[in-house]
Amino acid sequence: MLKWALIFAVVALIAGALGFTGMAGAAAGIAKLLFVVAVIGFVLFLALGAFVGKKISGG
Repeated sequence: MLKWALIFAVVALIAGALGFTGMAGAAAGIAKLLFVVAVIGFVLFLALGAFVGKKISGG
């Protein structure tokens, strides 16, 4: 997911440099959304891994 966020961020930068402001804004919005979803997913799986790891190891 971070890969796609980076791709959309690069597209936004290139489109902005070429003057396509509408397309740049849309691509930047998608990049932000994908980044936030990836961070939330990372934190969720990190917490689940910590809690499940404690249950499995008996700690």
